[in-house]
Amino acid sequence: MSGSPLSDSFIPLDRANLPRHVAIIMDGNGRWAQQRGLRRIRGHVAGVESVRTVVRLARKLGLPYLTLFVFSEENWQRPAMEIRALMALLRRYLSRELPDMQKNQIALKAIGDLSRLPQNVQQDLAQTSAATAKGAQMVLTLALSYGGRSEIVQAVQALARDLLAGLLKPQDIDPALFSRYLYTADLPDPDLLIRTSGESRLSNFLLWQTAYTEFYLTDTLWPDFREEEFIKALQSYQQRERRFGLTQEQIEEQTASESRH
Repeated sequence: MSGSPLSDSFIPLDRANLPRHVAIIMDGNGRWAQQRGLRRIRGHVAGVESVRTVVRLARKLGLPYLTLFVFSEENWQRPAMEIRALMALLRRYLSRELPDMQKNQIALKAIGDLSRLPQNVQQDLAQTSAATAKGAQMVLTLALSYGGRSEIVQAVQALARDLLAGLLKPQDIDPALFSRYLYTADLPDPDLLIRTSGESRLSNFLLWQTAYTEFYLTDTLWPDFREEEFIKALQSYQQRERRFGLTQEQIEEQTASESRH
């Protein structure tokens, strides 16, 4: 782990204006390794250290929700050897981090087509989720075998089944109800989405949920994304004005009304 952990007194952030939910597309492990003449798996190993750093800092800051894009639906097309190595790294992470998650009251959640994961990985995820479920102060969500379009399709299929069963009427359907059929039904939409490695696309990640999310793009490769980089992203978020389609005048009037009450 590069550098030393930052103490609370040296984190230059407005604690009253932090995002409730941060999502991260962790990109650049392979390029990081290639730049150093290493095998791609070495980049993934280094990337795990960034995961540890970001999770711990998020918990220290009191962020309620953190979602990490770990393995996409499209990643199944990668070489079998790399996929096996990634699954082994995931299992090792869950095993090693369980005591820390329990100590720091971090609940683990996994979203995606989990049925495609190896059986032992599914078992480890289920056991870790159960072991961290109580008394959680932060929810750490891992998006695994995840695709945003597939998530929406499965939500539509489930909604259609309920319509055919007479449990719903067409006029009942609105964005709030539809959201309850998604993998993220019990999570708020992300306030901030971070993408590393200089890419500027969603890559089929949280397509429905990011309608009003603030984006932060950085050229930093994921294995180099540590405390200072995470704080820069949060500082950038704190400089944004989130309008949600409103005008400046409406925002000011809304703020004034809230302060009076």
